[in-house]
Amino acid sequence: MLKVLHVRSKLFAFILPAALLSAPALAQQQPPPPPPQQREAPPPRMAGSLSDSVRRAERNTRGEVLSAERVQYDGRDMHRVKVVDNNGRVRVFMQDPARGAPRPPQRDNDD
Repeated sequence: MLKVLHVRSKLFAFILPAALLSAPALAQQQPPPPPPQQREAPPPRMAGSLSDSVRRAERNTRGEVLSAERVQYDGRDMHRVKVVDNNGRVRVFMQDPARGAPRPPQRDNDD
């Protein structure tokens, strides 16, 4: 029994200084990284905004814009602007904001 206490005291005498020496090292560790931002940064601004596409469609057709929205087309972000012209026909313009050039309106062979 005395031998067991002697072994425990030697073990305790070794572990205690080791723990005390490692405490300053733990205290000097870098602080945890700050939490992620609540809001992510806004996406980079496209070359042409949706409002630019609306103004371009109004200027080119001299019609009234019915709607404008961002859509995916062939894997790209496009602007779709629906315009009613002077004859009452609805035209749909697809514009690529990266290029800024509108695609010609698509027709349904209705002539």
